[in-house]
Amino acid sequence: MQRPIFMLVSGDARRLDALRHDLSRRYEADYQVCVASSAAAALTMLAVLAGAHAEVALVIADEHLADVPAVDFLAHVRSLHPRTMRILLIDRGNWTGPHPAITAMAMGKIDYLLYFPWFPQERNLHPAVSEFLAAWDKSREPSRVAFRIVGEAHSPRAHRLRDDLSRASVPYWYFDHESDEGRQLLYEHDLDGTPLPVVLARDGSVLVNPSHEDLLAKLGFRTDPDLRSCDVIIVGAGPAGLAAAVYAASEGLSTLVLEPDIPGGQAGTSSLIRNYLGFPHGLSGDDLTTRALNQAWLFGANFTFAAADGLTVCNGRRAVHAGGAEVEARAIVIATGVTWRRLGVPDLERLIGAGVFYGAAGAEARDLTGQEVYVIGAGNSAGQAAIHLARYAATVTMVVRGADLGATMSSYLVTEISKTDNIRVRLGTEVTGGQGQCGLETLTLQDRASGATDTVGASALFVMIGAEPRTGWLPPGIERDAEGFVLTGRDLYRAGELPDGWPLERPPLLRETSIPGVFAAGDVRHRSIKRVASAVGEGATAIQLVHEYLRTEQD
Repeated sequence: MQRPIFMLVSGDARRLDALRHDLSRRYEADYQVCVASSAAAALTMLAVLAGAHAEVALVIADEHLADVPAVDFLAHVRSLHPRTMRILLIDRGNWTGPHPAITAMAMGKIDYLLYFPWFPQERNLHPAVSEFLAAWDKSREPSRVAFRIVGEAHSPRAHRLRDDLSRASVPYWYFDHESDEGRQLLYEHDLDGTPLPVVLARDGSVLVNPSHEDLLAKLGFRTDPDLRSCDVIIVGAGPAGLAAAVYAASEGLSTLVLEPDIPGGQAGTSSLIRNYLGFPHGLSGDDLTTRALNQAWLFGANFTFAAADGLTVCNGRRAVHAGGAEVEARAIVIATGVTWRRLGVPDLERLIGAGVFYGAAGAEARDLTGQEVYVIGAGNSAGQAAIHLARYAATVTMVVRGADLGATMSSYLVTEISKTDNIRVRLGTEVTGGQGQCGLETLTLQDRASGATDTVGASALFVMIGAEPRTGWLPPGIERDAEGFVLTGRDLYRAGELPDGWPLERPPLLRETSIPGVFAAGDVRHRSIKRVASAVGEGATAIQLVHEYLRTEQD
């Protein structure tokens, strides 16, 4: 089997030879290192490799190419090898003015930067290359998997299983039950006629039409609390909840995190978060989630994958109810985040999981190769989803109610969308209908100004049209605004006065709710800033306030 290829391009013979030597010494057992001294020579080689269906993992081009601007060369690489990671090699230390790499990154012409000199290799070169390869490998079909799924086409149940595994970063293969591979697997395991989908685990076990909870249990997650009391319960494992868990557990508080879904919240579904501090090339939502989950667990946080369905406070006793159990805590942090607002089109609601999806594209992206895909929304999540889907789909059309995409989306995403050839933006437009037998086939689009409608073919629709807080499980004693977001701190005041139910002489702490000792952090909170970094900061701040609250309780 041919090894995947590193293509190195530089007109500087000494630099090219040094890079080839350092990469070959570390990676030649698994990758073939090819070199070219010009963009023209490299493009010729890459065209031949594309014709031979060879895998090109990385193309690293020196910014000082003589025949073609390096960023233009790397942009052209995408047409020959769509999944290749494109890296621009630039001189270290030029931080003073606008470098062409800044615009190239924003316009999607390059994926990463590598700095020269890259010495010492163990600190600079090899960690960077490992990051590039990890991103490239995520775009490929996995060579080994933990699970094989056999299901029906456009099955919402099969979609949920695939989405769970994708968000948990667990590799899997999916086979339609009518495909040759699907039939063979069902026959080999004597599963003909059983309810679909079925999940075949690497350890030989079989899950027949498993529930979400069945899959979580198979992945090793606890689905019922094993504690009956602790210092702090954190409800929700998005960025705010995970940050709270890291700081609570690391600072000696016995900590329980309750989350009914795969951790990460909405951020966990993002294909690439580029504006998170400390990750100049960005990181995916599932990578951020995995890192934070492991970090909290290593500090001693307990995770239970069950939905909180009640919160009670009686005689100073606080308890959260989940999975039929009750757990007491000295303090509680509500970090349940938000869920996507529903579109409210009945014909499309019945196709959820069968071509219509709420949230970003995870499990579905590779399956949409060559298809016509639509995204509703104008926020960062919608922009990230469109860019991610454009790597696979023939076209991606963004449907936007407003007249300006830049009004609600970060400028770097607007720029990249405008420069991505197969992304179209329809402003002032709404989706008012859709049809399909087993899965989505058509959408009805309406111009908001004229009222004119247009029916278009569509294989998938991703809906990201705003957020609703997950607060329906909370008791009336926790005050919320008109939209259901939790009020905290100064926002609890009315006409300069605290609500009548506030029982203490001191005012509420910064993130404290209308019930003392119960705090809120992240997107679930009234007037929160809907950014990952802000949610992380609020989660950390909430734990500082928990400490302050516990000290006052002891005094």
